Amino acid sequence: MDIEAELSSVFSQRSSGPFLFLGSGFSRRYIGLEDWEGLLSRFCLTGKPYAYYKSSANNDTPKSAQLIANDFHDLWWGHEDYIQKREESAHLINDRTSPLRLEICDYLQHKHLTEIPPIILEEINALKECDVDGIITTNWDMFTESLFPDHTVYIGQKELLFSNTMNIGEIYKVHGCCSVPDSLVLTDSDYHDYNNRNAYLASKLITIFVEHPVVFIGYSISDTNIRDLLKSISLCIGRENIDKLRDNLIFIDRNEPVGGPTIETSYLQFDSIQIPVKVVKTKNYTPVYDAIAQFERKLPARVLRFCKERVYEIVKGQNPDKKIAVVDYDQIQDKSDIEIVFGLGVIGKVGETGYKGISIGDIFEDLISENKNFDARKLVDTTISLLPNQTKFVPIFKYLRELGINSKAEYESSGIKLDRLINRKAEDFATANPIQTTRYANTPFAEFLAIATESEIVSMTPLLPLADHRILGDYLRANYDHLISCNNRYHFRRLMAYYDWKAYGFHAN
Repeated sequence: MDIEAELSSVFSQRSSGPFLFLGSGFSRRYIGLEDWEGLLSRFCLTGKPYAYYKSSANNDTPKSAQLIANDFHDLWWGHEDYIQKREESAHLINDRTSPLRLEICDYLQHKHLTEIPPIILEEINALKECDVDGIITTNWDMFTESLFPDHTVYIGQKELLFSNTMNIGEIYKVHGCCSVPDSLVLTDSDYHDYNNRNAYLASKLITIFVEHPVVFIGYSISDTNIRDLLKSISLCIGRENIDKLRDNLIFIDRNEPVGGPTIETSYLQFDSIQIPVKVVKTKNYTPVYDAIAQFERKLPARVLRFCKERVYEIVKGQNPDKKIAVVDYDQIQDKSDIEIVFGLGVIGKVGETGYKGISIGDIFEDLISENKNFDARKLVDTTISLLPNQTKFVPIFKYLRELGINSKAEYESSGIKLDRLINRKAEDFATANPIQTTRYANTPFAEFLAIATESEIVSMTPLLPLADHRILGDYLRANYDHLISCNNRYHFRRLMAYYDWKAYGFHAN
């Protein structure tokens, strides 16, 4: 199963972009963090093992954390290993849990992987390309902020509840953050306070769960915290509106079946209410991130957030005319740069700056139909240079040829920086397994197009040794209107990008 294409289809049917909901398994996968019990075990330094605290707390982890914090408090104040830390941080101690909070936060702030396996590095790089609408996380570490540095961060339940959030370009750290030790939801007392406000948190997040696809990474579908939150949300929206959550809740499960990745439908049962969820079972998360990255938006999430925030302030303010400006969006680096933006991408002469409003769909149509009369220089410099953050498959070689760039050497001396789109091999455009294509290895390409299924054509063609770009071009032109709107359209875009590479690329130079 091609999970990238199926998820891309799900996301494309939403008017709002995906949110990520990140749990402890996310940090364990990417920066090697222990799970919660493993983290607490690191600070069982008074001679008692974690099993002692666990049994003393009747297997209640937050209570175990409280017991560990009580013992660690005395160790921290008396042991010579913490002399320097006491000198630096004694003023931050508020109660018996403070020393444990401080040491956990110090550990998390310095935690990173020294060696990253290639598949994990590939996933991290793919995730960085995702311009997600926002992130919700129960993790305390700061890895999420390093992936999405332009997103505004809200730490803790209280800050989230009492702030004017925009639900775009934001990170909600609902269990606190290691940058603010007192914010950690750590002990049973912390969880008591957190759970008391859970209904308010749910009401704050309802719009996100109803309007956005939410991708859960690093959680089990049976996770108590997630189930409690989703139960609160389902109670808030009511039984009659529960279907609005359909296809919006997507769990990523690393336990891939022997037969390969799958997407299954499951249900969360709360009393008499059932919430349908999709469960993606895969070892490799890169296709999931690639599907998220393909969600198309005219403006980056950070810019949309600035605009939304300024609209809110203008509505509240007394002098809206004092807060209006016209700014090209690529000049916006911080919210202080603008008050509100209208006519983004169309200021000045439309023939020049209007190229920022061209969609990737327009580029694909021009590749096949040659009906847009684009200025190749403006398209490459203004439009395509912005698109790689949205997708890895963009026609580029046709326009480089129009600029007189006919070889890899000429590209490298041109000053254009689109290596991610240029350095390609045929197999990069395929989604089929090479073994699947063996029965067509000696089949004339025109015959292959006549007898193969539509799915086989869009997924296998780049792997076929007899693929002819001229015959492929005729096929694409004849079937463009149908394929661009079918369930395989994301595969189809890959196939069109392959055609661009095959017909105009530098692979023969």
